[in-house]
Amino acid sequence: MPPNLIHLLSELVRFDTTSRHSNLELIRWAQDYLAGLGVASRLTFNDERSKANLFARIGDETLPLILLSGHSDVVPVDGQAWSSAPFELTDKGDGRLYGRGSADMKGFIACVLARVPDFVERAAQGRLSHGIGIALSYDEEVGCLGVGRLIDDLAASGVSVAGCLVGEPTSMRPVIAHKGIAHYRCRVRGKAAHSSLTPFGVNAIEYAARLITHIRKLADAEAAFGHHQALYDVPFTTLQTGLIQGGTACNIVPADCEFMFECRWLPGDEPERFVASVADYAATLLLEMRAVAPEADIVIEPVVYSPAFESDPASAIRQYVGRLCACADGAGVAYTTEAGLFSKAGIPCVVLGPGSIEQAHRPDEFIEISQLQACHDWLGLLADELER
Repeated sequence: MPPNLIHLLSELVRFDTTSRHSNLELIRWAQDYLAGLGVASRLTFNDERSKANLFARIGDETLPLILLSGHSDVVPVDGQAWSSAPFELTDKGDGRLYGRGSADMKGFIACVLARVPDFVERAAQGRLSHGIGIALSYDEEVGCLGVGRLIDDLAASGVSVAGCLVGEPTSMRPVIAHKGIAHYRCRVRGKAAHSSLTPFGVNAIEYAARLITHIRKLADAEAAFGHHQALYDVPFTTLQTGLIQGGTACNIVPADCEFMFECRWLPGDEPERFVASVADYAATLLLEMRAVAPEADIVIEPVVYSPAFESDPASAIRQYVGRLCACADGAGVAYTTEAGLFSKAGIPCVVLGPGSIEQAHRPDEFIEISQLQACHDWLGLLADELER
């Protein structure tokens, strides 16, 4: 392992890039690092210019790219019991490196950055059949919000991408398919009343509960009778309600309730049919509600949408991964990555990276040093493949 790999990971972890914060310090640091190796990069910003994606190219600009992609943001540490400082890479001597984002997914980014001198040397000698691209995105953890602008920028600039490796933690085993994810907010507006006069009010929490029960029934029906794919660890489409709030006091009929539900669907399906069912049931409930309070309402709005993903077995990136991992296929998973958006844009993908998804988002998140070594070595073998 190159001596600078752990140093690079330490530098990346020290930036608190929780999604509610800016990622610009990390992006500017990565930009300076690449510039010091003779690699130019460009940024695409969010509307407030408080966050940015980074794209860099190594090699002949006329060659199609193999893109190495990772997100820069991490999830919060609030309320988690850490035994070490979360934004300081800690080596406890047990073969693991601890820190927020060490597995998800700054470990992969560190491996890519550590390989840049090797990539630059091969490109300067004209040995690569493809260019190598580096993509760092913002706000993946809150709905893959940033990478779309990076993808649009690539398309607008005429950059040809032959394949993309999304380096989420997979323990260096290829993931060739994953579910899509969508979040929806449902606002229920009833009518407040004193709790001794409940018939004169419209209880927003109770009507929300009926909607939530309907969503649960849809989920149960899908698990029992819906389409199943054995490739996936959870082999059917799922729905669940994750957040709810409402009411002001126990002796007041609540006028307002809001909840959020999600759908994770298999490739080939879409969440619209479930949302339509919820909306139809909401329309039935509204007839009851408005009989008491004409102002009552139920509003369902989309919040997050990230498409499902299936890898093209004939794509260059799939062939490279198949040879280097000595496998003809790979796994399907229930979690979602930016591969869905790359794939939707016509860019073939495989998800492969160091560390375990089981460590992602947890207190004392860690990555095994052996996984960093395996990823660094694998990227070298990928560069070897690009010379052939």
